[in-house]
Amino acid sequence: MNRKISSLFFAFLLVLVSSFVTAQHTSEGEMPAEKIEHKEGFNATEMIMEHIGDSNEWHLWTTKDDQGEEHHFSIPLPVIIKDNEGWHTFLSKDIAHGHEHDGYTLEHGQIVSTKGIQKATLFALISGKQKSNEVFFDLSITKNTASMLLSVIFMAVVFIGMARGYKKSQLPKGIGKVMEPVIVFIRDEVAIPNIGSVKYKRYMPYLLTAFFFIWFNNLFGLIPFFPGGANLTGNIAITAVLAIITLLITLFSANKDYWKHIFMPPVPILLYPIMVPIEIIGIFTKPFALMMRLFANVTAGHIMILAIISLIFIFKTPYLGFASVPLALFVSVLELLVAALQAYIFTVLSALFIGIAVAEHEHEHGHHEEHSAAH
Repeated sequence: MNRKISSLFFAFLLVLVSSFVTAQHTSEGEMPAEKIEHKEGFNATEMIMEHIGDSNEWHLWTTKDDQGEEHHFSIPLPVIIKDNEGWHTFLSKDIAHGHEHDGYTLEHGQIVSTKGIQKATLFALISGKQKSNEVFFDLSITKNTASMLLSVIFMAVVFIGMARGYKKSQLPKGIGKVMEPVIVFIRDEVAIPNIGSVKYKRYMPYLLTAFFFIWFNNLFGLIPFFPGGANLTGNIAITAVLAIITLLITLFSANKDYWKHIFMPPVPILLYPIMVPIEIIGIFTKPFALMMRLFANVTAGHIMILAIISLIFIFKTPYLGFASVPLALFVSVLELLVAALQAYIFTVLSALFIGIAVAEHEHEHGHHEEHSAAH
């Protein structure tokens, strides 16, 4: 058990590093508070996009003084920028609300340069539309990144504590009584049925990592106050990294039977020009489905809850709260089930894809023939 937990922790670090590189400031519809407060009326779209999007600060609460002026209380996060002048590090409060610092400011929730240089994007750099010496690289610790780091600390405390407990006794104690049945369930109902009783141990660290990472962050996202409220698993960059890791594990674990099925499918040879491209496309559509399923379901849940609450402010009547609040509470409770369900589905499909890649079809067929002949 200790080896599994240790492997889980190191595998989780892999997800962390990969996600840290990929999951940057992806919110395009978010607007800063000062832009929203000067608009007349209530804009539900802007409010929802602000809450589900990433940001460079962790908003805590908003108050109004006697003059009706709003005051926003937030936890500033580190801004880390690399441009042709060098590194720039400061807190997000230095560029919030229209302020400028070291040639950078926030516009519509995005860090922009006041020196006329563009933000670097991966595809623009690869295509040659941007040159590395004419852009700036945004490596800031955003709200999603900070939430991910907090989840790392939480998972480390939980699983290292479990490992220490097993050193003293083989019986689970404390939170281990809750976590061990879940770990056993992933092993017996997910890994072994899909990968096989011989090879499943090799992939247990990743399967457990993916399950608990998604589950815990789904739950943290439902907490409406700090340190919750970040829409981490509703960030397509995070789900993309998880799906890519599943794809890489599948491809590097695949045996000759898997590749034979891809390039020599069991169909008449005249159908190869049609089937082989379809099989190759299928390699990438599977992780794409993993990415979009998790992203869409988690984001839809947050949008639904916020949209229901927004009805009170759209129709400007507190009486609608008698319907909106219970309905939003029901959806929130339903999201607790969805949080675990989406983690389970991602883990099951990942185990299924890996199991298909490592299955020894010819070996198993020969084994069954030998077993039948012995009888």
